[in-house]
Parts: sequence; C-alpha cells; structure tokens
Amino acid sequence: MPEIKFYKRPAAPVEMHKVKIVQKLNLLPAAQRLEKIQEAGFNTFGLHNGDVFMDMLTDSGVNGMSDNMQSAMLRADDAYAGSETFYRMRDKLEEITGIKYLLPTHQGRACENILAEHFLPREDMVVIMNYHFTTAKAHITRRNCRVEELVTDAGLQTKSDLPFKGNIDLDKVKACIEKEGADNVGFLRIEAGTNLIGGQPISYENMKAATELAKSYGIMTVLDASLLQDNLYFIKTREESMKDLSIREITKMICDLFEIVYFSGRKFGFARGGGILVHSEKLYHEMEDFIPMYEGFLTYGGMSVKEMEAMTIGFEETMDMDVISQAPQFIKHTVDVLDAYGVPMVTPGGGLGAHIDARQFLSHIPSEEYPAGALTAAMYLAGGIRGMERGTMSEERNADGSEHIALVEMLRLAFPRRVFTLSQAEYVIDRVEWLYDHREMIHGLKFVHEPKTLRFFTGKLAPVDDWPQKLVEAYIKDFGEDQ
Repeated sequence: MPEIKFYKRPAAPVEMHKVKIVQKLNLLPAAQRLEKIQEAGFNTFGLHNGDVFMDMLTDSGVNGMSDNMQSAMLRADDAYAGSETFYRMRDKLEEITGIKYLLPTHQGRACENILAEHFLPREDMVVIMNYHFTTAKAHITRRNCRVEELVTDAGLQTKSDLPFKGNIDLDKVKACIEKEGADNVGFLRIEAGTNLIGGQPISYENMKAATELAKSYGIMTVLDASLLQDNLYFIKTREESMKDLSIREITKMICDLFEIVYFSGRKFGFARGGGILVHSEKLYHEMEDFIPMYEGFLTYGGMSVKEMEAMTIGFEETMDMDVISQAPQFIKHTVDVLDAYGVPMVTPGGGLGAHIDARQFLSHIPSEEYPAGALTAAMYLAGGIRGMERGTMSEERNADGSEHIALVEMLRLAFPRRVFTLSQAEYVIDRVEWLYDHREMIHGLKFVHEPKTLRFFTGKLAPVDDWPQKLVEAYIKDFGEDQ
C-alpha cells in the first residue's frame, strides 16, 4: 500500500481495496466463550468457527479473494487429464518464477512429504534449514532423519530492530556440512520468511550466499516459498540493493538461486493448493511418479480446478506491491502500538501476523506448562479472538519423553490477507492490552490427550487450576456480561 498522509492525524494503514462480499461475525459473551474453550480442550484448533469473533489462527486458506479470482473460477476446465486450467497455472508460474516444470499437489505439506521421500533415502540424514516449520520437520523426523536449524543467533532475539532475522548463519552451515559430510545432507531448505520465529524475513543476499555455499558441496537447494509474498515486500522495502527493482524482478532473481521451489497455495496465491517447481527436466521426471501415487493426476495433483484458476490470478496479484503490502503494514501497526504499551512483542513486525513473546508476557509460567498455549486460550476468553500457539506445544517430545522446550514461545495473531479492517485490528490491540494488565491471573495448561505427532493440532489440554473462570469474572467486571 502507498503511504497515505493524514491532515491532522497520525498515519495509519489504509486498505487499497473495497469490500463487496461480507460474512457475518458472532461475538459470544465471555461466559459462553469459557464453555466453548473448555469443550475444545483449551486448544483453539478445536473451536467451531461460529464461536469465534476474530479468527487469527492462520493465514492458510483463509485469505480474501479478489473479484478477478472469483470470476476466473467460472472458466475452470475439470478434465481429469490435460486440463487447460493446469496449463494456465503452469505457464503463469513459469512467467513469474522462470521455472519450467510444475508438480501440482493438494497443499504445501504434500510437497514436503515428496521431498523427504525422494531426498532422504536412508536414516540419519540431515536437512539444513534457517528454521523449521512443523509439518516440514515432521516429514523429516518420521523418516528417522534430523533437522539442523541454523538461523543466526540474532534471529532468536525476540526484541530487536534487525531487518532480516530469518537469515541463516553461513559459518554454521559450512561447519555443519563439514561435520556431517555433504553426502549425508539431504538438502538445504530455506524458508522465506520464517513462520515459527515471527514471520521474520530473509534477505536476498543471504539466500544467494547460502545457495552458493550449498552448491559448492553438491547439496540440493530448496526454497519454501509459502510466505514469499511477505518476504518480497520486506526485501523491496528493507534491502538497499533491491529497492529499485520491481517485485517481479526480485521474484525471478530469488527463484534463479534454487533448484527446487515449493509452496502452499493456501498462503502464496490466495487459494488452496500447492506445487513443486523444478528447473531440471531430469529431476522433474525423477519425482513425477509421486504425484499420481499420493496426490492425483499430473494436471491437477489433488486440487480443485476452480481453486487452480483462482490461484493463477492470485500469483499475478502477488506481483502487485499494493496487494502484498497490506498485511505487513497492518502487522507493523499492531506491533508498534502494543510495543509502545509495554506488551513484549516480537520486533520488528514481520509477515504472517503479530507475534507476542509469551515467555516474557507470562514469565511466571514454566515452559512445561505451555505459556504460549495458555496465552492463546486466554486471548479467546478476552475477546473471542482465536490465535495460534507457536512454542513448546508445537514441538514434539524428546525420545525419553521429556519436553523439547521451544527456542521461542509465542502467541501468533495472524492477519489473513485482505480480510480484516483497521477497526478490527484496533479491537485486537485493546483486548491484548487488557490481558497484559491482567497477565498474573493466567496460569498454565497440561495435556489430557496428547497425540504423538503434531500434537498441537488435535491435542486436548486442561488448566492447572481454575484461572480461566477467574479471568472471565474479571473480564465481565470490566466489560459487562454481553461482551
């Protein structure tokens, strides 16, 4: 979005679109919200969406479509094989990325499954990353292989002014390759930007140096481009050498660095699907058998063709600075206001959402009692706002059954693209400030049903005492019974 100046008011983000279709929201009274979170096992994934006022769980598959995306869905070609919809999607991706070959999948984690199966043929192999994503790591560890997270130390400092906290530490990468042996490194995976440390971006120069280093050892280079549109915005606005280039030029330069680029269309493209882009025809043919085996035929890959048509338009809209700048600017506004109030935020504001440092916010709760999970539940109680825990709950236990304590412990308040208004962001800010002033009332959680893998999705928890009831009583005292 362009920076629109105000006459006598502080500058604020202004949406560069108008609303034409709306969906009614429902704000349950606080006492009912307590009942609903109890039924959900104090896990916001278990809430019915009809019981949620502000759904800030994720930006995955819930972004706002444009009028052009909606209308494109009407021309979808639903042929099982040879769908013209697929060729339009493939050609648009080649135009934008410069990559010729596309393997379509139903979403990003399907790409991760295929990459793990193809590039990790034996146990105890290593995948080097700047930082992991939950499903990417799960596909690797289930094959008894390991992830080495080598983000720079500064990237784990929640409060700073560093522009590219997602950068990978090149010295650590080299040392890891030398220690493990290049033949034992399945691939280098770069995530742009880093979901689990606050949507923090990685610079073009860092990506370039990391891929050159990996290639010098003969190691495959892979880009997770699911959050690329946010990262493009930050490269354009924060990286001095890139400021005069267009978003389209930056995208092509990034994709030229990697041998494989994969994405979740639920984020990149504003629709639902995914794909693996491959420069090499030989590598494409090595991996193509996985698509009919796991996904569908090579010209739909488990996706709805209507979604594919919409996504094709979404890729083009991702090249528009006015489109990709709204979420980062809303996030920056939210982070800056809350930071000024004293709330421990992850700074600077990144992509994906506004992230609260739950370890600092709830410093009285030990990591083993999931402070980010407790804060996420409290956020729903204090306003009907559904966020997502990004901390120890999102990790898997160690082999001996002990907790694997997350390096960062955060509540993520996602900003789906083109969904919320600034007044809704102000409501969120107000309720976070109230919660911060009552933070000592929040205590921990414990698992009562704990799946072995990706437990944060379907696990159920219980409070360690009656803190939710007391928090709701305090909320009703301040806001009334109908809020």
